[in-house]
Amino acid sequence: MPAYVIVGGFFGDEGKGKIVAYLALNDKADTAVRGGVGPNAGHTVIHQGKTYKLRMLPSAIVSRAKLMVGAGVLVNPDVLLDEAKRYDVKSRVLVDYGASIIEEKHLDADRVGHLKEKIGTTGTGTGPANSDRVLRVAKIARDEPKLKGLVGDVAEHVNGVVDVGKNLIVEGTQGTFLSLYHGTYPYVTSKDVTASAICSDVGLGPKKVDDVIMVCKAYVTRVGAGELDGELSAEEVQKRGWQEFGTVTGRLRRAAPFSMKLAKRAAMLNSATGIAITKFDVLFPETANMTNYAKLTIRAKKFVEEVEGEVGVPVVLIGTGAEVSSTVDRRKN
Repeated sequence: MPAYVIVGGFFGDEGKGKIVAYLALNDKADTAVRGGVGPNAGHTVIHQGKTYKLRMLPSAIVSRAKLMVGAGVLVNPDVLLDEAKRYDVKSRVLVDYGASIIEEKHLDADRVGHLKEKIGTTGTGTGPANSDRVLRVAKIARDEPKLKGLVGDVAEHVNGVVDVGKNLIVEGTQGTFLSLYHGTYPYVTSKDVTASAICSDVGLGPKKVDDVIMVCKAYVTRVGAGELDGELSAEEVQKRGWQEFGTVTGRLRRAAPFSMKLAKRAAMLNSATGIAITKFDVLFPETANMTNYAKLTIRAKKFVEEVEGEVGVPVVLIGTGAEVSSTVDRRKN
């Protein structure tokens, strides 16, 4: 199918970067476009032993796909240019001319006060920048000299890709329950991040989407304040080997067991057609680096079957290791 939307099913940190990278490589994507919020979301990809840490560019960076940033995304030019230079992909990058720019004043406003102290934001300026966008005083990409030569009409391009039957990947950020409207308000991000909003961010209408793949980790984690049903103690998290740190902030992630309730609601909110489960090897160490579903253990398969039964959506991809290639693709086997 030509157009995939990749969305987080929990509170972010689900491993969307790995899934985007896998699909871009395996399905030979022509273009990957990032929707969502902005540089407050960090995606990590490990491919052929090399680690890519991304906050602005799509995780399809490991493929030959064109790399785009939609109009609904907040852009920190310095972060974007650093990634483009570090991974030598500047010739493949296009930023929509209507994307809002994060300025120093937004960073300053996000480091103190309500957002930082009560909500526990990342301090990357996204909330204040989105506020300026709503007030219609934000600077946009077409007016940013630092981005000269990298700005264009992303919406026109992504629609063109779909119209001629080429593969497009729309990469979301954060997770469903960090949505400004559908999340655990007020402990949420500064905009909606469900599949509908991600498509809006890049200018893609809903009838042009073939599949929405909802990414869920084999357990639930979140960074910062807000409710987390079934939250485990730090000692128990460490005992289970679930200890993780945020890509952007470096903060310890809180953790809880996989939530069928959250997964089912997220599937509804996103019209999910498929589920990708990541960190499967952490929950089931015996599955590490496997790529064939038939070879998974009985207890591992039972977990997959329970998810499918409860959520009502097929599990199509299973991450069994950090490397992009450590993936079970049930579309094949």
